[in-house]
Amino acid sequence: MMNQLIKNKYTLIGVTLMAGVLLGWLIKPSGNSVEESATHEHEIFESGISSIYTCSMHPQIRQKEPGDCPICGMDLIPLESDTEEVDPMSIRMTATAIQLADVQTVIIGKEKAIKRLRLSGKIQVDERLLFTQASHIPGRIEQLMVNFTGEYIAKGQPIALVYSPELVTSQEELLQAYKIKDEQPSLLNAAIAKLKNWKVTDEQIKQILATEKVIKNFPIKANVSGYVSQKFANLGDHLEMGQAIYEVSNLSRVWVLLDVYEADIPWVKIGDEVSYSLQSIPGKTFSGKIDYLDPIIDPVTRVAHARISVDNPDLKFKPEMFVTGVVNSTILEGKEAIVIPKTAIMWTGTRSIVYVKKSIAQGVSFQLREVSLGTALGTQYLITSGLHPGEEIVVNGAFSIDAAAQLAGKPSMMSPEGGVNMSGHDHEDMRKVKQQESSKLSIYNQSSPTDLSSVLDHYFHLKNALATDDLTKAKATAEEMLKSLSNVEMTSLEESAPIEWMKYHMALLGLLEKIEAQNSLVTVRETFLSISDRMIKLVENFQALTHPLYVQYCPMADANKGAIWLSRNKEVINPYFGESMLTCGEVLKTIR
Repeated sequence: MMNQLIKNKYTLIGVTLMAGVLLGWLIKPSGNSVEESATHEHEIFESGISSIYTCSMHPQIRQKEPGDCPICGMDLIPLESDTEEVDPMSIRMTATAIQLADVQTVIIGKEKAIKRLRLSGKIQVDERLLFTQASHIPGRIEQLMVNFTGEYIAKGQPIALVYSPELVTSQEELLQAYKIKDEQPSLLNAAIAKLKNWKVTDEQIKQILATEKVIKNFPIKANVSGYVSQKFANLGDHLEMGQAIYEVSNLSRVWVLLDVYEADIPWVKIGDEVSYSLQSIPGKTFSGKIDYLDPIIDPVTRVAHARISVDNPDLKFKPEMFVTGVVNSTILEGKEAIVIPKTAIMWTGTRSIVYVKKSIAQGVSFQLREVSLGTALGTQYLITSGLHPGEEIVVNGAFSIDAAAQLAGKPSMMSPEGGVNMSGHDHEDMRKVKQQESSKLSIYNQSSPTDLSSVLDHYFHLKNALATDDLTKAKATAEEMLKSLSNVEMTSLEESAPIEWMKYHMALLGLLEKIEAQNSLVTVRETFLSISDRMIKLVENFQALTHPLYVQYCPMADANKGAIWLSRNKEVINPYFGESMLTCGEVLKTIR
């Protein structure tokens, strides 16, 4: 019995020792475990199997489990298989990413290069049908038959009665000479000639001789027919011979005078067909040909006038009516060329680029392409090199594609040779990505595009033009601001700042181009509201200011919703109401 117990004891000890050795071997740390794990993880990322999840808008995000993107918060989606080689110079996007970025494309071809110019102006009196009605005798006005401007007068109609002592004396001389006409016929002829110098008619002379009475209040008759546009004399005034009484306008024919800005003068020629409309005659379009172009530019407005002569038998065209016209100017002598929308183009200040769509086995990719721009054609640009007919380009959503390309290390707007690949192969710690995102504003504030101060200057000029209710100046200033914004250099921007800058840049370009087609202060002020919102954010994020700027606020603007704008001075000058409520508003905050 004792021997059996001892035997069982040694058996238990042996089993325990063997279990301990086996357990120790199992939990023993391997010297190459980290390397194997990393290799395994790398293989997983390389394989692109469906167990890896990524973000549609941020392809550098890759993780093994579904969840939210740490950058934008969107739901992660399974990574598609990518076993076939893709062009390293192109950025591939999933169908989901293309849909979310609202990417739109168009196939380009050759067409006639037509520059579409929008012109504004007014109806004016034809200067050739403008007359001055003067008094042909000296004297005092005893009665006016036409007492206000706008009244119509007919040729030969009496318009005033004038008492003239000289004319009374001449009539008495006529009566005396008539009595001795047989003895002194020359005196009668001299007296008649003197009266005719004062435009006394033969009928009036016969009346004087027949009645043997002088006409004391002598009638002044209208020389032409038309509407009185100005009145120069009043009852009781003393007139000199030849002094003007009225200005008379014949409105049977009028002029359409359109303002042509200095930069657009080369595209407007005599004989060009113009289609135009009037605010007072909605829904109807008229057409005519330019018959005269001013050879001199107005030194104040910097415009020349293009003239269209228009028959006006029913007087539907009235002087000072506002007119909006469109001229389609054919360039390149009518030859066809490649023309693309402005929305397809991204500017860096020195380069102009577009994205070309490519169809590949794995789906769709987009390739950066630098192009050379020709003449601006309204909402389009003439392309002189860089594109070929039949290619498909992005006309909407190019900025989103460029942002994805930069994040993926592909050639992009600010990095034409490509940059550091930010894909999952770098195994970058996501905390660094978040830290970079959270610190981007400090990066922007330390760097700003060169020439941004010029954009600010034009913005303030635009604000002042609206404050003085000057539509013409506001549109001209918006055009200058658009040119200034297009010429901004971004070489001083750091890291990811160009991507943030382009958000404001593209939005402002679109808004300023919109003003070009607007012809009322109301619509321009509505657009200025959106421009101000973006300019304030732009200044807060980028501009290292040497002087403070003031954000001002009017609670009554935008239909009592309230609106803000930027100002260099604390004094409130309201651009949304102009002279009617010039000082309405307050300083909301100061940007230092």
